Amino acid sequence: MSEEAVTLFLAGDVMLGRGVDQILAHPGDPALREDYVRDARDYVALAEAANGPIPRPAPDTWPWGEALPVLERAAPHVRVINLETAVTGDGDFAPGKAVHYRVHPANLPCLAALRPDVCVLANNHVLDFGPLGLEETLACLETARLRTAGAGRDAVAAWRPAAVPLHPHGRVLVLAFGMPSSGIPHGWAATAEHPGVALVGAPTAAAAADFAGRLRQVERPGDIVVASVHWGPNWGYAATRNEVRFAHALVDAGADVVHGHSSHHPRPPEIYRDRLVLYGCGDLVDDYEGIHGYERYRDDLRLLYLVTVEAGTGRLIRLRMVPLRARRMRLEHASSEDTAWLRTVLDGYARDLGTRVEPGVDGTLTVRSLRAGAPR
Repeated sequence: MSEEAVTLFLAGDVMLGRGVDQILAHPGDPALREDYVRDARDYVALAEAANGPIPRPAPDTWPWGEALPVLERAAPHVRVINLETAVTGDGDFAPGKAVHYRVHPANLPCLAALRPDVCVLANNHVLDFGPLGLEETLACLETARLRTAGAGRDAVAAWRPAAVPLHPHGRVLVLAFGMPSSGIPHGWAATAEHPGVALVGAPTAAAAADFAGRLRQVERPGDIVVASVHWGPNWGYAATRNEVRFAHALVDAGADVVHGHSSHHPRPPEIYRDRLVLYGCGDLVDDYEGIHGYERYRDDLRLLYLVTVEAGTGRLIRLRMVPLRARRMRLEHASSEDTAWLRTVLDGYARDLGTRVEPGVDGTLTVRSLRAGAPR
């Protein structure tokens, strides 16, 4: 890897709770308060009925499966995920929510096995077990020396970006926030007196201007800036006009990568002014295997995003997307047929954004802009 290039590993939702928590070495209380499922172990049974037995207890590396050797070979400089799970055995079920996710703190070595540099917490599940659950989540991640962004003990902490130093110089700066469109309750917004998430009401020009102001306060020359946004519904490929305008405004304000998440499946990527916009990375790890209702989206297909940018400028050099498939609550390589299906779907929607999704090397996918590059 050239010293003038920086590679980021970006992932969408990492949900280690519920059924995933139950297959690990230290399963927490399996009780749920869902309309149809009251025991988290039932999600394990659904997965096993669909694809076969799952070892219990499974090793900490089990959920990541083939993703770990891929990342070992790629050797990204910085790894950023959206951790969509409270890490807690404490707190009460948040009222008014249909689904609650938590992983037992003793199972945190599973998360550590991925070696994330930043865990984004600005999402609609980090407060599933209330302020006490968030406090324990923050404390556990701090003890594990895992950086967080997007949630905190007050508004200042929630909005504080995570800064990852690069050798021999420079930083990757991750500014994270979420929107109610992803299901984050308005009452979860962090304030001066209350813990919570960094919340933006909608993808508006005013919100983009606020992002620009916050970035000016913390950015240093040469920083690579990642705007990590939890937004939009769980299902659907097309980016809305407001989302596109907002993503472009974030790039215009100084973001080098827009790291969108919330959708359960990948959404089309875009290249805007030589910067990468990921409108939705899709899930990486979860316990949704065997659940019916949205089969046409093939949410069992997952992507690892390996984003290589110029050091000091953030301009996109290349994007490698590695297709994986969730099976037996473990990530395995996707077949060539599944990879071709995913490429066709994403390419069809990406064309409206002036971008093509094309076959890469070794079964990966890549992107190409149809637009002439505009000066920064």
